[in-house]
Amino acid sequence: MKSRLKLLGLVAAPALVTAVVPAAYAANAPHATRAAIAGDVLPGLKQSADRTGNVAAGKRISVAISLTPRGGSALDTFVAEVSDPHSASYGHYLSKSRFAARFGRTDAEVEQLKDYLHAQGLTVGKVHSGNLLIDASGTAAQLEKAFGTKLSTWKDSRSGRSFYANDSAPTLPSGLASLVSDVAGLNNRVQLHHQAVPRTVSPHNGPGGGYTPAQLKGGYNVSGSYTGSGQKIALLEFDGFQQSNITKYDTNYGLGSPTPTVQKVDGGSGALGDGQVEVELDIEVLHAIAPKANVTVFEGPNSDAGEVDTYQAIVDSGIPTTSISWGAAESARTTSNINAVDAVFKAGAAQGLGFYAASGDDGSDDAGDGGTSVDFPASDPYVTGVGGTKLTVTSANAWSKEVAWSGGGGGKSSVFKIPSWQTAVQKSAGGGYRQVPDVSAHANPSPGVSIYSQGSWSSVGGTSAAAPEWAAFAALYNQQAAAAGKADLGFANPALYSAGGTGFHDITSGSNGAYSASTGWDFTTGWGSYNAATLASKLLG
Repeated sequence: MKSRLKLLGLVAAPALVTAVVPAAYAANAPHATRAAIAGDVLPGLKQSADRTGNVAAGKRISVAISLTPRGGSALDTFVAEVSDPHSASYGHYLSKSRFAARFGRTDAEVEQLKDYLHAQGLTVGKVHSGNLLIDASGTAAQLEKAFGTKLSTWKDSRSGRSFYANDSAPTLPSGLASLVSDVAGLNNRVQLHHQAVPRTVSPHNGPGGGYTPAQLKGGYNVSGSYTGSGQKIALLEFDGFQQSNITKYDTNYGLGSPTPTVQKVDGGSGALGDGQVEVELDIEVLHAIAPKANVTVFEGPNSDAGEVDTYQAIVDSGIPTTSISWGAAESARTTSNINAVDAVFKAGAAQGLGFYAASGDDGSDDAGDGGTSVDFPASDPYVTGVGGTKLTVTSANAWSKEVAWSGGGGGKSSVFKIPSWQTAVQKSAGGGYRQVPDVSAHANPSPGVSIYSQGSWSSVGGTSAAAPEWAAFAALYNQQAAAAGKADLGFANPALYSAGGTGFHDITSGSNGAYSASTGWDFTTGWGSYNAATLASKLLG
């Protein structure tokens, strides 16, 4: 099951501005020269929707304002070095305070922006660690004045859904615009929703017909010596769960897992919705493979601003491993907004955090438009994209065979250029762009993974199962690394690609539509699934 979110594009961050504008300037900013925040408007809005009116002047809207890191490309260089197993800096991650001092905006710059927002009547909320994200809220009229744009109501010509959006790119006084990369929340066209892979019931395996913890761990050679004890895993979620369902699952398999902790962001995700099965799938898969790890479920609101804030809350927490099962094709977000999300991932990588994201359940056509497209955030260069397979295990729960799952997302990004660590496996079909996925794991829905959700057992599949399967491996690895006195895996891709296929089940058959599995890295399964014991040994050196 793959939950969905529509995202698009990436633009270069504005150049670093070192001049500090006096606070008094903020009050007079509306009369100063203004500059647009490039890419912060929905692409093709007038061609794909009909304008229906104006947003009510008194409607309150929350926004999350992203600031560009200091130092230009210095952050990219640092992450490349700290994540490269061949670098002397490998594993020497930054603390939150050191990251803020090195790459965050100065307190003076933050105050300058806050003064301006206050002067426009906005309520300034949290300034997140790192000084790169500021929350604010106000009425539609106040936001229109502050950001020099018009907020209109629209109706999507394809779906008929009503939404609001800014008619033009927001603007700020030029001294402030050069600090800001995105204002999330000025539109609500794209809301997160999940697309469930049909749940099936098979006459074998666990309750509901799906694979059991013993089958998943056996299939991927997870040693019983490692349980994730002492490790932490975060889940990014936009719906809630019922602990009674998790308890039923844990009790059935005698897992003795710690009760998940919930951290609500911006008020949380609201009442339980149909995404509940997604959240419970994520938690139960983590418990199946890393039963003693401490899981924190970050529940945020279904909005652009809520998404950015939820990712930032995970980075603020310092939890080293995150599983992500929500995403969508690179096609419907503003370019500046995807840039803002990418910046949070990059900050996390600098601080030793690893993100594992489902690559989608629509094969090579993630956008569903008849072409080839990939899913974001699995396509982000600072995220490990996880594709899907069909795993077969023996009666003794050992790996038997594995083929590419037809629904597993994969292909080339239309947004991100190919990162340096991927050039060794660069394919002509990639055209010089980021290639997806990086790795894969069991996702086929028949049999899927046996879970207990909404009061019953069922078998659920999709790359939403594969992502937590890999996040669980990262937690097991971190447990081993801690015992060996070594650093956490952190942003894993450079190390995974350096392994050159060692420790993976190389999947050479199956297709996801436009692409077929082959020897070595491919667009359907990446490097393949993990053999936990051999891959951990390789990564530990």
